[in-house]
Amino acid sequence: MTTSITLGHFLSLGAILFAMSVIGIFLNRKNLIVLLMAIELMLLAVNMNFVAFSHYLGNMDGQVFVFFILTVAAAESAIGLAILVVLFRNRSSIAVDELDTLKG
Repeated sequence: MTTSITLGHFLSLGAILFAMSVIGIFLNRKNLIVLLMAIELMLLAVNMNFVAFSHYLGNMDGQVFVFFILTVAAAESAIGLAILVVLFRNRSSIAVDELDTLKG
């Protein structure tokens, strides 16, 4: 008996990853690093759906979108971590509750 992985399997895994990232954002609003990781997990879940649809439709459009999304996500992570390092040096904490003085 052979079982094949269908589009539904990939979409289910993407939905589970997306739900885990949303739960991570709602449960942990105190640590900025965990929030950034949850956002990255959300982007990876969307990327998995793009690749799955691209494979099953037989075109490369979804994989091109994934390339650009990963490029922007890498830049976002680098800039976000640089901002966190500067905040930690100035305030000795990266707790979200203590960063309310950044309001304009």
